[in-house]
Amino acid sequence: MTENNIKELVDRYIEVSFSVNSKAESLVKEQISSDLTNDQHYTLRYMHKVGTCTSSELAEVFNVKKSAITAMINRMWEKGFIERTRDENDRRVVYLTLTDKGNELFLKTEQRIHKLVESLITKFEQTEIEQFIKTFEKLNQLLQESNDKVEE
Repeated sequence: MTENNIKELVDRYIEVSFSVNSKAESLVKEQISSDLTNDQHYTLRYMHKVGTCTSSELAEVFNVKKSAITAMINRMWEKGFIERTRDENDRRVVYLTLTDKGNELFLKTEQRIHKLVESLITKFEQTEIEQFIKTFEKLNQLLQESNDKVEE
């Protein structure tokens, strides 16, 4: 590959990545409750998947500072979406779980998001979808490895 070819591919990637991400985030926001931000929805999604977690775990998973997670968790707690439980052996550790209200809101919004994504992916052939997801997963892995090297 020539240097010009690489530059062109990088430019195309950056442009399409920005465009897809901004449009997708906007479409997702239309599907979630006005009570939630996209980041809060992704947090509810993660908590629904794992059941119980800590703020430190969320900060690591979402690759943000713990202070950012703490602020978001406080807002979600105030809205009654999550509950906090202190570890009986170490009072410094606080476990986070979804409340019934948080779980109900997640399931409602997740259903709408699934319909949205389904309406998009059904416009592709099965092999295109599988190849895209495989490629996207590979990109995610490469980015994670790059991120891990930076942290070392």
